[in-house]
Amino acid sequence: MFAVVYRWRLRPGREQLLIDGWHRVTLAIHQECGSYGSRLHKADDGTWVAYARWPDRETREKCGTPDPEGEAMMREAIAEYFPETRLALVDDLLAEPETD
Repeated sequence: MFAVVYRWRLRPGREQLLIDGWHRVTLAIHQECGSYGSRLHKADDGTWVAYARWPDRETREKCGTPDPEGEAMMREAIAEYFPETRLALVDDLLAEPETD
């Protein structure tokens, strides 16, 4: 398992644009590139954080741009990009709650 953490600071008033663009891009990457999906969070410091899970680094690196319009929406919303963090899974005790 491979994961990547992304972090951004947004332009004021562009939160929904990021959310909509991120949603589109995440669905496209899952469907066309084989990712395991992503989660989007707003941090206490006002930055936004997403992490995406992949079967392996190679699968992620082969993925192109399956939704250019969604990526353009995200670029328009983001004022500052922080360096991404790449993570190799060592152990996993995350227990997801069951949903109805």
